[in-house]
Amino acid sequence: MPLKTFKPYTKSTRGTILVDRTGLWKGKPFKPLVSPKNSMKGRNNNGHITSINRAGGHKKMYRHIDFYRKKVDMPAKVERIEYDPNRSCHIMLVKFEDNSHSYYLAPQKIKVGDQVENGSKKEIKIGNCMPLQDIPVGINIHNVEIEPGGGGKIARSAGTSVTISGLDGNYSLIKLASGEVRKIDSRSFATIGVLSNPDQKNIKIGKAGRSRWLGRRPHTRGVVKNPVDHPHGGGEGKSAGGRHPVSRTGQSSKGLKTRDNKRTDKFIIKRRNKRKDTK
Repeated sequence: MPLKTFKPYTKSTRGTILVDRTGLWKGKPFKPLVSPKNSMKGRNNNGHITSINRAGGHKKMYRHIDFYRKKVDMPAKVERIEYDPNRSCHIMLVKFEDNSHSYYLAPQKIKVGDQVENGSKKEIKIGNCMPLQDIPVGINIHNVEIEPGGGGKIARSAGTSVTISGLDGNYSLIKLASGEVRKIDSRSFATIGVLSNPDQKNIKIGKAGRSRWLGRRPHTRGVVKNPVDHPHGGGEGKSAGGRHPVSRTGQSSKGLKTRDNKRTDKFIIKRRNKRKDTK
C-alpha cells in the first residue's frame, strides 16, 4: 500500500508519514472472532512494571487469528482484508464452504474474492498453506511452524517472509530474514507468500500525541537520571562517557548474546548475521 504524506499546515503534519489504508475494510471486525483486550500498562501478573514507558493508548479488541490453519481440504473465500491494531501486517477474513469464518494473516497481492486452501499437495498459490515438504525450494513463505501442529511462529510481521534453501533428510533448511539458516521438520505447515503492509517500516509518527495513542509514554534517557534510578545516572553536568552502556537493570545493551537454549542449538546451521553498530 502507498505511503501518505500531509501538507505542512502544522509542525506535526510536516514530518508525518503514514500508510494509506484505502481498500481495507471500513467497518467493525467480525464479532464472533473478537474478544476484549485489557491493557497491561507494562505490568506483569504481580503488578510490577517490567516494561517501562507503557500506559494509556486507544482501546482495542483482540482479533483471534488462526495461526494453525486447522481446517484442511476445504476451500475458503477471502471476504475482506482488515486493519488489525494488534499487529503490523493486515489480516483477512475468510469464509469456508460450511459457512464458518476465520481470520488469517493477509499476504501481499491477495484480493477479495480469492480462494485459499490448507492441506497437503495443494496448488503453489499465494495464501495456500501446506507442509514444507510440498513447497519447492526458493519460494517465499510466512507463518511457519517450528514443530508440526504447533501453529505458525516464524515470519508473522509486516513485509516479512523466509525461504526454503534446501532439504536435509526429514528436515527443511529455512533461511530467515536475519541470515540465520535453521532446520525445521518438513511436516510443519507454512503459508505461501510475503506478508502485507511492507511500508510499515517507513512510517514516521510525526508527533508525540500519536505515540500516546499507541500506548507509549515519554522516554527519559538514563544519563539524565540520578544514580539511584539508572546505572548511567549522576555526575556533574553532561557526563555521558566513562561507562559501558547498560540497561536499567545493569545488563549490557551493546551486542550481549542472551540466547540460552542449548536444546535447540543442533537445529541452527548458520548463525544470524552480526549487527553493524552505527555511531
